[in-house]
Amino acid sequence: MSEIRNLNPECIWRNFDALTQVPRPSGHLEKVQQFLLDFAAKAGVEAFKDAGGNIVMRKQATPGMENRKGIILQAHMDMVPQKGKASNHNFETDPIETYIDGDWVRAKDTTLGADNGLGVAAIMAVMEDKELKHGMIEGLITRDEETGMFGANELPEGELYGDYLLNLDSETWGKFVIGSAGGVDVTATLDYKEVETDKEDAAVKVTIKGLKGGHSGLEINEGRGNANKLMARFVHEAIAEYGARLATWHGGNMRNAIPFECEVVLTLPKENVAALKEDIEEWKALFNHEYRTIEENIQFFAEDVETPAMQTPEEIQDNLLDAIYGCHNGVLRMIPVFPSVVETSSNLAIVNIEGGHAAIKILARSANESMKQYIATTLESTFSMAGMKVEFSGSYGGWDPNTDSELLHMLEKHYKELFGEDAIEQVDHAGLECSVILGKYPNLDVVSLGPTLRSPHTTIERCLIPTVAPFWELLKKTMAEVPEK
Repeated sequence: MSEIRNLNPECIWRNFDALTQVPRPSGHLEKVQQFLLDFAAKAGVEAFKDAGGNIVMRKQATPGMENRKGIILQAHMDMVPQKGKASNHNFETDPIETYIDGDWVRAKDTTLGADNGLGVAAIMAVMEDKELKHGMIEGLITRDEETGMFGANELPEGELYGDYLLNLDSETWGKFVIGSAGGVDVTATLDYKEVETDKEDAAVKVTIKGLKGGHSGLEINEGRGNANKLMARFVHEAIAEYGARLATWHGGNMRNAIPFECEVVLTLPKENVAALKEDIEEWKALFNHEYRTIEENIQFFAEDVETPAMQTPEEIQDNLLDAIYGCHNGVLRMIPVFPSVVETSSNLAIVNIEGGHAAIKILARSANESMKQYIATTLESTFSMAGMKVEFSGSYGGWDPNTDSELLHMLEKHYKELFGEDAIEQVDHAGLECSVILGKYPNLDVVSLGPTLRSPHTTIERCLIPTVAPFWELLKKTMAEVPEK
């Protein structure tokens, strides 16, 4: 039994621990869907899987509270499957191994899945609790949020009856999120014919790792290193100074995570290998100096490998490198009326070049629809000039803030009564499903909240233990004091 089951509140940590034992990476959710249906049956509440693959639970109002407004508690069931290079973890079969590190819960060399497993665990705790006082409660647990909000996009209209929606996918306790950015996936591809490698050339695999990575919405403003962008700087010099040629490039693996590792295989004249390796040491020192106070230990090194038979044609190589080098990455603009919040950004998330095929994926975000179009077109122009085919997918709009929200004012009142201080209203740059759900249920009153998480989408994802108990207390008070219809 995991030690996290001994934490307070037991009802949330016990359910979260049970959830960690069920594989649930995005795109592989059959096991967790059945787990949630089985849980609901045991708890004695209505539950079903809808046409979008979402799990909906319903708990009838406490006798005497049937006239209260209904609350929808919403979270997503999938998690981002990131692991360390040395890890043998299989996200489709293996449980997450959790441990306590001071005030934090972490996972052993993988993502923790607290994003959004703690929200799911809170819904489970509500559904099984026989002592809570509440009106009608619905639990909406969506599928595949991390890969494109597919469950929210396929949510049937007319399925939900609640008046309020509490999204449980925010990651700083004490802040109520009332708006979020929209986004769009930008994918650039190119098929090309490889050419033979000079049989006299040597080959090296160049690796950069040890970067923090992170959530491409919540942490894009922290100036963390992007492995693909850093590698582009070195490869540009390797080609110009050492006659290097590109054979393969693999960097990043999740559209919404800042890439923390990248590997390229370069071929070059044998007599230039020693000089290139010396240059790598200088680049390593430079990167660590440039990112001091942000990154802790950037690793950058080269290893001799067998010379590949084929490589990228020189013209294609140069065009691809120019596009990667020129691709906008990071913050573009802050929100003018919320100058501390990012408005528009892009994340050069994934680069794969090998075997005659190049594929590059970027997630562009903006709280402003016209600026979202602007950054997407900027990226399209960059890769089109390299001869690549550019496609947009998974577009979703932003969530416009509603500072007059009845639910927001109720939560702020309860927060002040419980904890003696004022909560903070916030607009997030991360994409939340609220905007998609509001498109189908425009009369909902929506606020997002949650306990404190840090570095989701990375192997250092963690949850701050002391924030979970007050999160639970606020949920209980809100349900008990929900107003009449």
